[in-house]
Order: sequence, then C-alpha cells, then structure tokens
Amino acid sequence: MSYVEMPGAKVPIRMWADPTTVEDGALQQLRNVATLPWIKGLAVMPDVHYGKGATVGSVIAMQGAVCPAAVGVDIGCGMSAVKTSLTANDLPGDLSRLRSKIEQAIPVGRGMHDSPVEPGRFHGLATGGWDGFWGRFDGVAEAVKFREERATKQMGTLGSGNHYIELLFDDEGSVWLTLHSGSRNIGKELAEFHIGVAQKLPHNQGLIDRDLAVFVSDTPQMAAYRNDLFWAQEYAKYNRTIMMALLKDVVSKEFKKAKPTFGQEISCHHNYVAEERYEGMDLLVTRKGAIRAGSGEYGIIPGSMGTSSYIVKGLGNEKAFNSASHGAGRRMSRSAAKRRFTTKDLEEQTRGVECRKDSGVVDEIPGAYKPIEQVMDQQRDLVEVVAKLKQFICVKG
Repeated sequence: MSYVEMPGAKVPIRMWADPTTVEDGALQQLRNVATLPWIKGLAVMPDVHYGKGATVGSVIAMQGAVCPAAVGVDIGCGMSAVKTSLTANDLPGDLSRLRSKIEQAIPVGRGMHDSPVEPGRFHGLATGGWDGFWGRFDGVAEAVKFREERATKQMGTLGSGNHYIELLFDDEGSVWLTLHSGSRNIGKELAEFHIGVAQKLPHNQGLIDRDLAVFVSDTPQMAAYRNDLFWAQEYAKYNRTIMMALLKDVVSKEFKKAKPTFGQEISCHHNYVAEERYEGMDLLVTRKGAIRAGSGEYGIIPGSMGTSSYIVKGLGNEKAFNSASHGAGRRMSRSAAKRRFTTKDLEEQTRGVECRKDSGVVDEIPGAYKPIEQVMDQQRDLVEVVAKLKQFICVKG
C-alpha cells in the first residue's frame, strides 16, 4: 500500500498503516508530535503502537532540535544478521544442546560477562577504533560514569524483553544467524538522564506532552546529549558485533565437521538519530522502532519468536524519509499478553522452535504481535524482500 495522509497541526501525518487499526492513544501521540514547533515531517510505519511520548514505529524529522523520547530509552537498539554455509542436513536431531551452548556463551537477561570480552580474540573481527571508543566514555554525563564497569562487562550481552538470538532457515534451506539488542543498561541510563534534563528546560514548559521535551541546536544541553547519544549508538553496534562473534564461535565449534563459513554481516539500528538532508533542509531524523531503508540498503525486519523474519533492501522512499518498519510491532501490552495467554498457548504458538516455553516469556508470545505478513504488505513501496527466514532456535533473556 501507499501511505494514508492525515492532517496534523504543523505537518501532515503520513501513515503506512490503516489508521482504523491504530489504538487511540497512539493516534493522539502522533497528533501531539505534529504540534512541535521544530517538526518538518512525520512518517508512521505499519508496526506503529503506543510508546513513551512518541509512538514506536514513527520517523520524526526536525530542524534544529531532537526529542530524546522519540529515540527511545534503548538507544541504538537494532538487529544483526549473517548467512552461513550450513543447511538443514548439518543439524542434529536434538537442538537443545546448541541452544544451551549459545546461552552459556552470551549472557542473557540482566547477566553480564565475568570480565570484559576482548575483541582481539576473534579472528577477522575489526578492532580499529575500540580503544578510542572506550576513551570517549570519559566524556559522557557525570551522573552515569559510575556505570563504567557494568558497561564494559555488559558489552556482548543480550538483555531481556524482546531481545533475542535466533537460528533460522531461508527458503533455500540455508541457516542464518540473527540477533536483536541495543546499548544495554548504559544506554537506558543515558537516555533517562537526558530526558530528565530536557523536561526542565524553559522552552519545553508549554508542550502538549512533557515527554516530548526537546534539545535545541547551539545549546550546551544539545551538545551534551548528542555526545552521549552517538556514543551509545556506537556501543549498541559494538555490542551486536561482539555477540555475533560469540555466536559464530559457538556455531563453528558445534559444527566442526561441516566447517561453516559466514557471509557479510547485515546490521541496522532501529532506535536512533541520524543527520540527513531532505528538500534542501538539514534535518535530525529520529527513528523509534524504524530502520533506514535508503535505496539498495540492507535491513532486517523480524516477526516474533514463532513467525517469519525478513531480510530486505530499501527502496529509498523519501516520503517515508527512507525508512521502514523495525518488526511486526506489538498489538497488545506485555501485561495484557500475560492476562490473555498461558504457557500452553506459548507451546502451541512456538511449536517446532527450540526455545523457552515458560511463564517468563509469555509476554513475548507471537499472539501479542501484529501479523508480520500484513506489516510487510503495508510497506511494499518502502522495501523489497531479499530473503524470508523462519527460526528453529530462539534464545530469549
């Protein structure tokens, strides 16, 4: 489908979704965003749903300003994917050992490594810029610096919630590795600190929603936020890089006989800020639950722990600010999912997938998410599908 345009106070709201299926709270958030004085454009992805301040699944283009809540608290959260040379014929009958080995190598939930992972131990992993990256930690907000030890030990860890590691088949039977994570606790603390700073600034006192507080250009607060934001986005990318290296290491050891090889890594943020130019304007584009989908750019759009995921190429649709959805998107809250579904439902909906099937992940049940096929159909003018994947192992925190 092409987008539906709804009127907004300052800019039209372009929706790659059926407005009648979007909850009232999310629609109000979109209308609120469209009132911001600095806004130049608003594109809404088909996985849109209610969030803090700004909806998840929205792309907000502003001039001379950025809204931290429109980035999200998991700064730099995103996906990585790698195609392997393995096929279904290489897999054992019992997949539980492989899942266990992955969970041993990559801490999940609130877990962390006993000591920081040394990137130099992985053959072929680019380590240029690593020392400089950690050196820049000295420049982040003083209120968060005490978390340095935790930040170093959480590098290369998964987290919980909707973060996951999966092994999947494509339609040709090749095995893929994918993972979803972000900047861990350090990114969350930086985001919450700066949202608090923004909410106290004088120019934000008359906003329709205090969670839409912004930083404006040429101020010390904006400079401080941009410094910490871009550092956290880099942390998230390194985190996924280290996890993928750990995952490939497990796969190589478990399939020694098959001698697996690995293709080029695809990686994309879906909670982040980018400096981009549209219609002759230099804009700050926040994607909260959305990926960049410039012409020919690869991206990853996952479903849920029991449904398909997609490797895509962007079509470069500037009406959407070169963006696409970041996944299926939730159709109910975590608490609603826990009330509605049982572990028996989870077992049924994840049949054939080696994964957790206990009460701790009922809120991640496929039924709590929008149908991924519908989401993909609604963005045919944003991306083209390169590969359709279906998981056989899913690791969650």
